[in-house]
Amino acid sequence: MTKAATDLAIETTGLVKTFGDTRAVDGVDLAVPAGTVYGVLGPNGAGKTTAVRILATLLRPDGGEARVFGYDVVRQANEVRSRVSLTGQYASVDEDLTGLENLVLLGRLVGHRKRPARARADDLLEAFGLTAAADRQVKKYSGGMRRRLDIAASILNTPQLLFLDEPTTGLDPRSRSQVWDIVRAVVAYGTTVLLTTQYLDEADRLASRIAVIDHGKVIAEGTPGALKSSIGAGTVHVRLRDPQRRAEASELLSRALNAPVLQESDPVALTIRVTGSDRGAAEHASRALADLATAGIVVDDFSLGQPSLDEVFLALTGPSEHAESAAPASSAQKETVA
Repeated sequence: MTKAATDLAIETTGLVKTFGDTRAVDGVDLAVPAGTVYGVLGPNGAGKTTAVRILATLLRPDGGEARVFGYDVVRQANEVRSRVSLTGQYASVDEDLTGLENLVLLGRLVGHRKRPARARADDLLEAFGLTAAADRQVKKYSGGMRRRLDIAASILNTPQLLFLDEPTTGLDPRSRSQVWDIVRAVVAYGTTVLLTTQYLDEADRLASRIAVIDHGKVIAEGTPGALKSSIGAGTVHVRLRDPQRRAEASELLSRALNAPVLQESDPVALTIRVTGSDRGAAEHASRALADLATAGIVVDDFSLGQPSLDEVFLALTGPSEHAESAAPASSAQKETVA
């Protein structure tokens, strides 16, 4: 194993997995730096979970190669398994046991003796804010508490690589924030995290790099900031005072900014994605505001900001529905941004 290989937690080349006639993973290339949070975004059925299961040695690929810390996931599966842990979309702990009993049991299964298993369980319960609920059956935990316990179980032996497959699905905002804090703490101790999620703000807050997967292909990859910049210099948001003048305002803005105008469900709101440089976008936006004032159209709110990750996602994947049964593979080419 070379030093270059160990600098990457994950490296895949042309990774393929088929189920019947469906190519769930269709030539995925990834290079995940060690010691980071790497986000994988994609709609339902995009191939995210299938790719994670291959990397965790739970599925064999039908083509291509995948390495984890330089070890091949097929030929050196045991080496990979000793270095990784996986937390799936649903809690895997036993609901009839208490939180403490779950962690002690799993600690014994991964090789700890009784006393060290209890000590490790106590430490994790305290770290994850679950000490007060340690002797309560998991069936009586909230969704956020179950998710925290599930992640705690995943790091009984601190893994070099932790797969988090949509870890905050269904959680309330406070519980999501607690899970985010846990992810940051895990990475601070040196663990690499591969995070799959449909929550774009989650990837934006946690990931240093993001891959967008659609129909089994990586269609874009880069830092959150670079991905946002790739679809335009900024987004103009306008709120009018008079909804009756929205059509007129749309025409003026489209002409001034040379871009289509999105009429939102709010009858006084308009959104325009601006292309070009940041400075050019600001100048065009200023002229557009002046044109509205000249026409006597009163604007209650006007802002120019960087595109959101939501807008990046929609621009790259489109608004079409995705089913788990998977649609034919997209012809979109991968876009890589530094």
